[in-house]
This record gives sequence, C-alpha cells and structure tokens, in this order.
Amino acid sequence: MKRRLAILAIVLVAAGLAAWRFDLPARLGWVDGETGRLTLYGNVDIRQVELAFRVGGRIAEMAVDEGDRVDHGQVLASLDARPYEDTLRAQEAQVAIRTATLDERVAGPREAEIAQARATVAERRAALDNAEQALQRASRLREGTTISQASLDEAQAARDQAAARVTSAEEALNLLEEGTRPEEIAAARAELELAEANLASARTALDDTALAAPSTGMVLSRVREPGAVVAAGETVYVLSLEAPVWVRAYISEPDLGRIHPGLAVEVVTDTAPGRPYAGRIGFISPVAEFTPRAVETADLRADLVYRLRVVVDRPDSGLRQGMPVTVLVADPDPADASP
Repeated sequence: MKRRLAILAIVLVAAGLAAWRFDLPARLGWVDGETGRLTLYGNVDIRQVELAFRVGGRIAEMAVDEGDRVDHGQVLASLDARPYEDTLRAQEAQVAIRTATLDERVAGPREAEIAQARATVAERRAALDNAEQALQRASRLREGTTISQASLDEAQAARDQAAARVTSAEEALNLLEEGTRPEEIAAARAELELAEANLASARTALDDTALAAPSTGMVLSRVREPGAVVAAGETVYVLSLEAPVWVRAYISEPDLGRIHPGLAVEVVTDTAPGRPYAGRIGFISPVAEFTPRAVETADLRADLVYRLRVVVDRPDSGLRQGMPVTVLVADPDPADASP
C-alpha cells in the first residue's frame, strides 16, 4: 500500500512539473493570478492571392520567381501584346471614321452642293419648257392630221417626264437647304460613342497584358513559364500578402466580457518570446460555435467559444502562415470598453 502511495506521489509531482514546464494553465486559457492577463492561443492568418491575367494570350515574360519579395504595382509577368496592339489600332481607325461622319452630319451640305442642286433645278425647268412647247406643236399638228396620235402621245409623255424630273430636283434642293436632320446627327453621335467605348475596351485589354502585384508580399508559387498560352483568369502566380497579418483565436463564453474590438493585446511567438508584437482585437464573432479540436481552453471541449481576430500592428517576416502564437490580453479599462 505504501508503495502505491509513493508511486502516486511521484506521478503527481511529475504532472506538476510538466504543467509548470509547458505553461499548461496559459495553454488552457487560464488567467494569470499575478498579472490578471487573459491568455489565448491562436494561429497566424496571412492572406494569399492567386494572380491571373484578365485576358488570355501567350506569356512573353515571367519577371519574378518563388521566394521573391515584390512591391505594390510591380510588374510580375506580361503577355505577347501584338494582337492587342493590332486591335487597338483598328479601334482608333473606327473612332476616326465615326468622328468624321459626325462632323459631316453637323456641318450639313456645302454651299457648292446647294449651288449645284439649284443649277440642276434650272436645267430641268428649261427642259420642261421645251417639252411643253413640243407638246403644244404636236397638238396643233394633230388637229390638222399632220401627225399621228402616237406622236402626240410621245410628246405628252416627254412633257410629263420633264415635269417629274423638275419635281425631283426641287425636292433634292429643299433637302440640302434644310440641312441634316437631328435624328441623323444623333445616330452618328451614338455610333461615335460606341466606337470610343470599343477603343477604351481595347486599351484596357492592352493594359491587362501586364500583370502587376496588387500589394506588397512574397511569391509563394510560380505556376506558369514563358511561352505558355493561358486563358483569362488562369492562375500564374500565388502571392502571400505582407499586410494585413491576423491571428485567429477563440475565447470561451465566460471570458467574452473581458474583451472588445479595439482592445490592445500582445502577440508572442515561441521563436522570440521576449519580443512581442503589438496588436488589437479587430473582430469578435457574434455567433457561438463548438470548440475546434485544435483549440485548448480552460473549459470542456463541448463548451461554446467565440472566434475572434487580432490585427497585428507592425508585422514582419517573423510571423508566417499557420504559426501558433500566444495572445496576451490585459483587463480592459471600464472607461475604454465599447458600449
């Protein structure tokens, strides 16, 4: 019996030493009795972006490789731009054509065109006078039976044709003198706007042949190589963003009242425990959920917890995706708590 008690005492001492060595109270989310600081555990969450061209084509250049750090706006890759340059020139020509057409509609007919139409009217009126005189002569001759009825009918038809040509010439002159109709000008202007929109689209497509970094970060993957033909939206690079850097953690329901958005915290890594990162709580989930398997709290596994996000103020390369970290939360000042 004494031997069993001795073994039990040894086990209890070993458990106490292990708890002290691995800081189990903090890992379970307990509160430090001396400092009153709430300790949470979480993992670093860094956003990743799959970069792709908005247009398809043949890759002409891949400027960076895996592990390279890139800056915002830096060109990472480019496509063969010749097809898009050809399309751009064609659209520029269409805009020039539509612009000239609109200017012509707005300006209306030239004075020389109107003068020509007036001369045509005068010419056809003279022809009508001659046709009328010929008809009168034919009528007198028909009365004396000098000519046949067929000849009279031909003179009548010639007179009618001359009159119709005069009417046609007068209407053409009226159209020129009235100028271009507003509907024609509106149609020409709409065609010009369509051509300009197509030109803008061609310019955008040409600009999209260069793939630029949306933010500062590090290249994780180089998916394609020069010479490959890619479709629009097909991944070319995978970029890990330098900022923002978040910590995803969970807090049990009894401790929920001790935190609020904007509360300052410290983020500590196992690599450099003496150099904590300053941060603040940026988001607290309004929905409770069951404790994830990877989260350790002071309560039972079946207890409900709330997910929260800690924004690190000045992250650096010491924080990497998925890294486990410790979040030290001080008791908030009641005056600073959010309503």
